[in-house]
Amino acid sequence: MRFIDFENIIQQAWQNYDASRRVASITDISAKVSTNLVFRVKLDNDDMVIAKLSYFGRYEHFVEDHTLINALANNLNVPYDRFLARSLMKGHSLYTYKYSQFNVNAWVVFYNSVGVKKRMPRVLNEHKIRRLGQEVAKFHKSCFKLRNILPQWSKTMAIDIEQLRQILDSDSGKYEHRMHIKSIRQQCDILFENMESLGAHSLPAIPVFVDWNIGNFSVNKNLDFYSRWDYDWFRMSSRVMDFYFFSRVCSSIGDQTSFSYLIDPIMEERFLWFLEEYHQVYPLSRVEILFIKEAYRFFILNYVIKDGRYFFHEIYASRLLQEAHMVYFPQLDQKFSADKILARLNL
Repeated sequence: MRFIDFENIIQQAWQNYDASRRVASITDISAKVSTNLVFRVKLDNDDMVIAKLSYFGRYEHFVEDHTLINALANNLNVPYDRFLARSLMKGHSLYTYKYSQFNVNAWVVFYNSVGVKKRMPRVLNEHKIRRLGQEVAKFHKSCFKLRNILPQWSKTMAIDIEQLRQILDSDSGKYEHRMHIKSIRQQCDILFENMESLGAHSLPAIPVFVDWNIGNFSVNKNLDFYSRWDYDWFRMSSRVMDFYFFSRVCSSIGDQTSFSYLIDPIMEERFLWFLEEYHQVYPLSRVEILFIKEAYRFFILNYVIKDGRYFFHEIYASRLLQEAHMVYFPQLDQKFSADKILARLNL
């Protein structure tokens, strides 16, 4: 992509929001893994806000996601009433800014900054893993209670996978995936067949954030959730969609700066500790355990194969894409055992 003056876009977005408070400084605080950009914006009256800028995907989905997140944040009850970072409103509406010039499209949303308490350590002990399982279950339970009062949403797993199929039919998609088109189509077919046989479409949809790592949430001294930010992969889906990343947080290798998306953490004893505690607080069904495998398959298809080159920086995107075909899919049937999890949870 040609050079883009991101700071100028942030300036324009703020000017359009509230010209009475001028921008004093803009600092890039982005994680260096993804193409999404995050800036700390200091205003001339010493107020400070966070700006999130994205330039891939669809603006309508960007607005939809942040509208849902804000509705969730405003309706969550204690102890999660202050957990999520809130986007700024203008009048009665969520404020977003759409930039479109010189064949560049980008969109911006502003957040109030949130306090940060403790980051969980890179490798968790058993006590912390079990506490995390309890806390995630309580948070999911709170989200489930609000499912009927949230705004409507359009993104579904089926729609995302159909978009991937359309990409494979396009000239650019045929070129980009030229070595693996048949196998990608096969994985899409397997996903749909297994979802149908499981009846997975009837699983309740709740707000899920998908990407949980120790860098995007904090806890208090009792290991209760304190604050959460970074909403790149937010969607409405089964609660199971959050499990893969929590398995990575629980894993024996812990949070890594150099990462892959292996299925292995799901099958570790450490993640079974997490699931045992989760199940005690918010019981899981047999279908949901079986669906863990398909949620992982969808994650690889959607976030690595379909969107990876747009979301991840090139050095990560190309490696993850290669690993998807060489490692992730081949090892899925070999290593995932629903029976082991079902037996552990007495399901």
